[in-house]
Amino acid sequence: MALAQDDIDHIQWLIKKAISEASEISNANVRYELDLRERTIRVEEELKHQRELMIESFKQVEKRFEQVDKRFEQVHKRFEAIQTSMDKRFDELLKRHDQQFFWLLGFIATGVGLVIASLRYLK
Repeated sequence: MALAQDDIDHIQWLIKKAISEASEISNANVRYELDLRERTIRVEEELKHQRELMIESFKQVEKRFEQVDKRFEQVHKRFEAIQTSMDKRFDELLKRHDQQFFWLLGFIATGVGLVIASLRYLK
């Protein structure tokens, strides 16, 4: 049973169609893989850029913390100066209070003495 020319042409057409479809499928896979690689590269570049931005932000935050630390040190020094000033004033106030207390005690003792002396004298 020999094949007719139409059958041979039809078989050749089917083979060409199968080969072209196979190349399209393989081309599609290659294109998809290239797209995936390109997307991966873009994502990696963006991640690198984000990392650089984060590092820069951390540096700025570190500088800000250093500034805040310096400010706290200045405030602490001011409080220490105020505290020593207040301690001096409090010590002076205590000395003055002690002097007033001794004067008051002296007046009371003198007054009691005078009252006792006047009561003995009047008796």
